[in-house]
Amino acid sequence: MSIRQVFFDNATELLTQLPRGAFLSVQANDRANTMTIGWGLMGFMWRKPILMVMVRFSRFTYGLMEAADTFTVSLPRSGKYKELLAQAGTLSGRDMDKFKELNIPAAQAQKADGPVIDQCGLILECRTLYKQALNPDDLDPEIRASFYEDEDYHMLYFGEVLACYHND
Repeated sequence: MSIRQVFFDNATELLTQLPRGAFLSVQANDRANTMTIGWGLMGFMWRKPILMVMVRFSRFTYGLMEAADTFTVSLPRSGKYKELLAQAGTLSGRDMDKFKELNIPAAQAQKADGPVIDQCGLILECRTLYKQALNPDDLDPEIRASFYEDEDYHMLYFGEVLACYHND
């Protein structure tokens, strides 16, 4: 089965779980980190299955994403890893190795450089094809006031889905 078909076969699970939380993981410069995300988009662009994730400029993960070509998203099934998602979203990789300190089970990705969350659920491995900084001047004023009062904006990363599978 093609990666395109597998990606779209898992679309409902991805779109259902993402607002509940997922792990975005990346490895660069001999460091791996994971953070919690709850926003993103999936679709089909440039004849490829695409997952778009957002990372704020202030996050430790941003520097790793800038240095890496690939990233992974691990979506837990049915509330699994709920506590780890909360911890990964409140603690910074600048201050600790989250995988070690939080005992986050990691496995090597199949096609991306870096980790996935082991025994998690739905895994997407991506290669960054395009990135774009969110332009506050083009942002709806209501969204800007609600989500960017502190002017901590996002970089948008458009990743080609290289692999999509379950590891639980």
